[in-house]
Amino acid sequence: MVYWDHQVARTRCRRRKAKMQEAWEEVRAAFDQHAITQGVAPHVLADWKAWAFQRTQAFQRTSSAVEGRNGYLSQMHHNHRGLPRRRYKVWAILHNFDCRALDGTTPASRFFGRTFPDLFETVFSHIEALPQPRRRKHQIALSP
Repeated sequence: MVYWDHQVARTRCRRRKAKMQEAWEEVRAAFDQHAITQGVAPHVLADWKAWAFQRTQAFQRTSSAVEGRNGYLSQMHHNHRGLPRRRYKVWAILHNFDCRALDGTTPASRFFGRTFPDLFETVFSHIEALPQPRRRKHQIALSP
């Protein structure tokens, strides 16, 4: 309900806005008539709505920063210089050799007509033992 209320104000398309408004009104009516919301004190209900509004704001801000083209554009505008060139290579490798279709094939296997070893198994096989953490001069005793 809070999400739709927030989105109705931001939507410019009249048809989409009308559908959201209709959905919001239905949900609001159901929310107001529900036994739980009728039994809750008004100040608690206001706290719930404030919390939901904060979650809606956080969702709007964070989702575009991590997903697809919007994430790329957000990163580009944030840095004011685009993304590092090496990152494009990594993305291309991940896409071509690790993204799988429903039949289990990768874009590279479909293009070249042969199978390739698992990308992460190949990378991990080239990594040797990780260095051990530094040794402290004095053992720190844990006290209960």
